[in-house]
Parts: sequence; C-alpha cells; structure tokens
Amino acid sequence: MSARTLHQIQQEGLEVLVDKLGPDDAIRFLQIYEPGSGDWTKDRKKYLENDPDKIIKSIMERRKKVPAP
Repeated sequence: MSARTLHQIQQEGLEVLVDKLGPDDAIRFLQIYEPGSGDWTKDRKKYLENDPDKIIKSIMERRKKVPAP
C-alpha cells in the first residue's frame, strides 16, 4: 500500500461524507466544521499534568464523586 497525498486523502474524505450524509448534509457539515487554531504540541504542556501520581490521584478523586454505572 503506497502513501497517499494529502489531496487524495481530502478527495476520499469528501467522497465518504457525500456517500454517508448525502450532498446537502455534507455541505452543511463542511460549513459548520471549524478546524481550530493554535499549536497543541506546545499548548498541551499548560493543560496536561505530567506527574503520574497526580494523574492517578485526580482519577481516584473523580471516581469517588461519580458512582460507577
């Protein structure tokens, strides 16, 4: 399997949207889609915790607050 170009991936994606949603809803989806902005690689350091002990503690505290289904 050879690597596809970004243009080929874009074309295939549009075809899938039209096949699954139909032309009208595919257009509506594209009109509401917002790709976002910023650099997640840099920004994630501000938002994600790197200390595994703190992550586990946070998960355990959340589990106490919300009962399991």
